[in-house]
Amino acid sequence: MFNHEPPDYACPLCLVVGGGEDDLTSQEDVVLRTERATAFVSSRWWPNNVGHVLVVPNAHHENLYDLPPADGHAVHDAVREIAIAIRTTYGCEGVSTRQHNEPAGYQDAWHHHVHVFPRYPGDNLYNTRHLTTPAPQSARHPYAQRLRSYFEERGSC
Repeated sequence: MFNHEPPDYACPLCLVVGGGEDDLTSQEDVVLRTERATAFVSSRWWPNNVGHVLVVPNAHHENLYDLPPADGHAVHDAVREIAIAIRTTYGCEGVSTRQHNEPAGYQDAWHHHVHVFPRYPGDNLYNTRHLTTPAPQSARHPYAQRLRSYFEERGSC
């Protein structure tokens, strides 16, 4: 219901979940995989909140309206784990989550996903736009490594 995905949509998030890569996301960005959810460092960064993570259901569901409860619970559980990992490893003072539905709700990837942002005093997250140039793999790598190490130490990866 309330779908906007074009018929020929090649889902970039399904590509990552399936083990593929494109010019924006590498398998090196993946920091957590569960039976129903995957989390990876996003290549789209905000000026003062670099290294944020996207958490997606492994099955393709366009938005919150289409998301079955079991996948929603899995995504929420992974969001919580990522939030704790970011708070523990980034030196930030908090986290924020965001999730968008439909074009008017600022959704621009037609696969349900939740953003998990590191937060810092005065970072102005909600009054800034994302950077126009994607973060290269070399910039994303240190953040992904911190998070992977966190989960490996806890046996969660």
